[in-house]
Amino acid sequence: MDFFAQQARVRGSSRRLVVLFALAVVAIVVAIDAVVWVAMGQRPVDGGPAPSNLSLLATTTVVVLMGIGLSSLFRIMSLTGGGKKVAESLGAVAVPPDTRDPVLRQLRNVIEEVAIAAGVPVPDIYLMAEEPGINAFAAGYSASDAAICVTRGCLEQLSRDELQGVIAHEFSHVLNGDMRLNIRLMGLLFGIMVLAIVGQRVIWFGGGRSSRRDGGGNQVWMIGLALIVVGYIGYFFARLIQAAVARSRESLADASAVQFTRQTDGIAGALKKIAVLSEGSTLQAANKQEVAHMLFGEAGRFNALFATHPPLLDRIRALQPGFREDELARLASAMEAATAPPLATPPPAPATAAPGAGMPPLPVVMGAALAAGQPGFQRAGAVRRSLPRVLVDAAQQPESALAVVLALAMSAQDQIRRLQQRQLADAFGDDVLATVTALTHEAASLASESRLPLAALAFPALKQLSEGRQKTLLDTLGAMVRADGQVDLNEYCLTRLLRMQLQEAQRPRQAPLDGSGKLTARRDSVALVCAVVARHGNADETAARRAWLLAMQSCFPNQPMAWQAPPAAWQAPFDSALDQLDELSPPAKELLIQGLVHAIRADDVITTAEAELLRVICASLHCPLPL
Repeated sequence: MDFFAQQARVRGSSRRLVVLFALAVVAIVVAIDAVVWVAMGQRPVDGGPAPSNLSLLATTTVVVLMGIGLSSLFRIMSLTGGGKKVAESLGAVAVPPDTRDPVLRQLRNVIEEVAIAAGVPVPDIYLMAEEPGINAFAAGYSASDAAICVTRGCLEQLSRDELQGVIAHEFSHVLNGDMRLNIRLMGLLFGIMVLAIVGQRVIWFGGGRSSRRDGGGNQVWMIGLALIVVGYIGYFFARLIQAAVARSRESLADASAVQFTRQTDGIAGALKKIAVLSEGSTLQAANKQEVAHMLFGEAGRFNALFATHPPLLDRIRALQPGFREDELARLASAMEAATAPPLATPPPAPATAAPGAGMPPLPVVMGAALAAGQPGFQRAGAVRRSLPRVLVDAAQQPESALAVVLALAMSAQDQIRRLQQRQLADAFGDDVLATVTALTHEAASLASESRLPLAALAFPALKQLSEGRQKTLLDTLGAMVRADGQVDLNEYCLTRLLRMQLQEAQRPRQAPLDGSGKLTARRDSVALVCAVVARHGNADETAARRAWLLAMQSCFPNQPMAWQAPPAAWQAPFDSALDQLDELSPPAKELLIQGLVHAIRADDVITTAEAELLRVICASLHCPLPL
């Protein structure tokens, strides 16, 4: 199982969803047309024969189609703000970036580590503070627009590993393209359900008035009742569609979480606690059914027909084949003992202890391959902890985050730095210049591999800047990196990522969709991207040529080709090539990433330059970093 295969499945789910929704709409239109024909189409006019039904049925069809379409469009447009709009619609509140609450701080740390490991910007973080059940969801149109929302139950009941497993599950939805499908599904459900609401209004306002005026209230009442009945029947089938689309994706997201974390006990432990707690994963929010298909667990206790997730025990067994149900009874007893009043006063727990940290370890059945793997989170966590506190604190507020990013672009050469300082003062004024100057020393001391993770941490704050302020930032950053007449690799990677991600965050609904292009049609772009990676990852031409050939043979087996060295001014052609390659289909992107990995591993050494380029390429192609 891999992310690219899952992206392809999501595309298939999208097509099935469109077909099923179209069939449901056709059935609704036919049913309402039939009722209107019976109720009003046979009435004579002034004692003469009944008029033709064709115009009446045509009008009814157009009105119903427009009603469903416009209602769905209205609901989708109301979520134009992306992930944060979905979270706020459920009453969730944003988790402050500078929170000092140790539990919320742990949540932020886990999400930041997952984002760094996956090579995506840190999402907005939300908390459903009034929800005691264990649940979470990811929402948005793209990784640049994503929001991760968890319930209070996640923070109170889960250990750090379990919370990490839940967050990794949600990140798989971010990376696999599930979020855009989820928002569309919310709109389609609303469009069908609105018919029942219209029917209620027709009966309430139309039936009585028509009855008083011309005695036609029975017909109007019949149409209103039909709208209610058909609307709820349509909603019934829409719920079935919602459940069918969601179930297959949730099992794949569980597997993706294991692929992320390289262990099963975290996410399996979270599922076991859902199974034994009385609250389970239930939400109290009135509109919970609207988002049921995007949650970590079931929104409530419903008939299996409408279940949006596979049965809990099946999910646990898929993760731990040796699981037995009697383990749940032992876990429930252990949790009761942990919450029971103590007979004697125990020693005080450390203030920073994570919720659930005192729980006994859960039984784990893990394959040798997983047990031997090193989680990417360990490396991401090490990078996160290595960042200077002054830079991390500054990255948490919009204006100081702007200063952090600009400090990353400051030159070590005095003459160039003075020119950059004048550019800064002209664009932002002396106050920002002073802040950037104060942060420059810490930024200059950063290891190369820490620069882009720091920018990822600053991203949520940068998104809060006005669109004009963001444009000024990007323009000034571009001018600063060109101040010495050239753009080096570090400068290119920083500016490329920020420009792409901020522009996507400004217009979430315009984020690119999965393409359908083939590698053979983009051979020149593939050759250039592989050549740039090979050149920056190898010290001499011979080694670069060998790495390039390995990548190209992986992408285009058994096809003759000659080494094509990248131009000296490679940045603009590289930009253009990445934009073209983002139009590839998921399987084609997978082949390309595999080829790049072959090039990077050609000399058995992964350099910082190769790692940074791969991070930028994967972000540009909207796919995760290879683990």
